[in-house]
Amino acid sequence: MKPGPMPLELYRGDSASWQFRLYDDEGKTIPTNLTGVQAKSQIRDRSGGTSVTDLTCVITLPNIIDVSLTAEDSKAIELTRGFWDLQLTYTDGRVHTIVAGGVTVTADITDSDSAVVLQLPAAVMP
Repeated sequence: MKPGPMPLELYRGDSASWQFRLYDDEGKTIPTNLTGVQAKSQIRDRSGGTSVTDLTCVITLPNIIDVSLTAEDSKAIELTRGFWDLQLTYTDGRVHTIVAGGVTVTADITDSDSAVVLQLPAAVMP
């Protein structure tokens, strides 16, 4: 099954969090039982890429997955565009990626470490 599309728009240096509630039916009346399931999520520059940012995943039974990114980890992201996904591994070894998408990271202003030098055009003398 193909993961649901979910692009992330991050602001470098800011904390971020997302919550996913999984159900076994379209009416969302039967919570998915996530007992024993492990959740893992990463941001990368590309599939198999070496630029990796791990996202924290916490499962609250029966069916809630909280995914978060600390301000410190967000500030360390060097890419401006990348990809992410959220992968579940079940006790029987099955793996299911539930959401995935592109990542856009906007550079921060306050508390940023990199100085930006503006090149102003030279004044035109008459």
